[in-house]
Amino acid sequence: MNPAQLSRELRLAHTPDLHRRRWILGLSLLGTAMGQAVALYQTGIIRRLPDPPLPGVDSNKVDASEYAYKRFQTPDALMMIVSYGVTAWLAGAGGKDRATDMPLLPIAMGLKVLGDAAFAAELGREEWQENKALCAYCQVATVASLVSIPLAFPETRRALSTLLSRR
Repeated sequence: MNPAQLSRELRLAHTPDLHRRRWILGLSLLGTAMGQAVALYQTGIIRRLPDPPLPGVDSNKVDASEYAYKRFQTPDALMMIVSYGVTAWLAGAGGKDRATDMPLLPIAMGLKVLGDAAFAAELGREEWQENKALCAYCQVATVASLVSIPLAFPETRRALSTLLSRR
């Protein structure tokens, strides 16, 4: 597909798949925004993260703990930004008919959304186990990941059917 057509489709077309993809993209960007806030704290740019007054929520404790720095010698929020950025990219890639024209894209997006949710849930478990507290920002991103699963399912299923029918 030429770039002009892709631009028109992504901006102007109205299909159920594009509607759901736009939601996934927005939720992924919400995840990156949450990661950006935490990264500002984890790298010393800001001194504290404001938290809602909820029991069990202490983002400053969680995001300054060993738990938050134990992977790859980097603050975990920086990895969160990259991961949600990839999900956003997969949601935004391809035209309105990509389930039939490029079925690997929606399949990759569906798998990535599932992976995001599984990884976020595991990190939340570790967060609580190691700190007896949760990061509010991380939990917002977790909810965004969980909401993305049913949004990705219809297009992913259709893409799988397309791919299998070609065999």
